[in-house]
Amino acid sequence: MTVDIKEVSNSNENQITELILNIQKNEFNISISIEDQPDLLAIEDFYISNGGNFFGAFKDDELVGTIALVKFDNNSGAIRKMFVKKEFRGKEFNIAQNLFDVLIDYCHRNGIDNVFLGTVSVLKAAQRFYERNGFEIIEKNQLPDKFPVMGSDDVFFSIKLN
Repeated sequence: MTVDIKEVSNSNENQITELILNIQKNEFNISISIEDQPDLLAIEDFYISNGGNFFGAFKDDELVGTIALVKFDNNSGAIRKMFVKKEFRGKEFNIAQNLFDVLIDYCHRNGIDNVFLGTVSVLKAAQRFYERNGFEIIEKNQLPDKFPVMGSDDVFFSIKLN
């Protein structure tokens, strides 16, 4: 199975929104709406224009995974919107790892040395994934002042890349 990872933009908003909201609401019962995530309706303004990026994993023309980076300081960024469709998770497909590797490569190429993220405590597999990739859990008060905290996030991670 071939999965292509490529940069996405506003033209992919419908696919991205459908994928992410379905996973958040229907799979993990997280009470969140599109109104709580206006960044999904302004991908280019929110992510790309400030030096971050948004990537999608596509099997044929179907979006099966996403990952994004918000650059919030000269050399710091926040991982956002890492989601993979349930039937495409796991080592067999390796989509999450490939998305993550593309994003970390983007960070290296663009001088982003400090990467942070917030997630929800119910997403245990995601937390294990980040720890396997070298992230360490930090307290919320250890986040940089400019870190864009999402209201539902209650577990935070960081990694220094250089």
